[in-house]
Amino acid sequence: MEKYCLHREEAILLIIDIQEKLMPAINKGEKIISNNGILIETAKNMDIPILVTEQYPKGLGKTVEELDEKLESAVKFSKMVFSSCSNEVLDHIQSIKRKKVIITGAEAHVCVFQTVRDLLKQGYYVFVAEDAVGSRTRENYDNAIALMREMGAVITNTETIVFDLLKESGTPEFKTLMKLIK
Repeated sequence: MEKYCLHREEAILLIIDIQEKLMPAINKGEKIISNNGILIETAKNMDIPILVTEQYPKGLGKTVEELDEKLESAVKFSKMVFSSCSNEVLDHIQSIKRKKVIITGAEAHVCVFQTVRDLLKQGYYVFVAEDAVGSRTRENYDNAIALMREMGAVITNTETIVFDLLKESGTPEFKTLMKLIK
């Protein structure tokens, strides 16, 4: 059952390609951006490292502004390959020495899918926040979620991640994060 348990001291948040020119074309893009904001604030409140990738930023732009302004402490990587598991990113993840990676981003059936597959191959536990990833079409999204589940990723959602990391109510973190969810 350890595969399904998230603990803040074991977790990393990896945000994949939530970029200015891509997100307007993504189905439910605004909701995906909103849920990423919740997960960013959760990670910041719990000292969970945040990594961000941007696919060909010259063409697709940088991370959307409403998230980018919250990512001052995040480590950012520019990429041209679809998987976020470049040697540079994998080296950074390995240096953090945490084995559970929470994944968000776009597109679910391309960069997210390939990243999940590569992280699983490397022996990481992968948690895909299904309400914080997206594709242009519902069909591609549905296919990607099914494939990632079959490969062994834990398919979850923003609220489940937040509450699993919190573990208990009544804490200052709980009070802060509940304001974001309501």
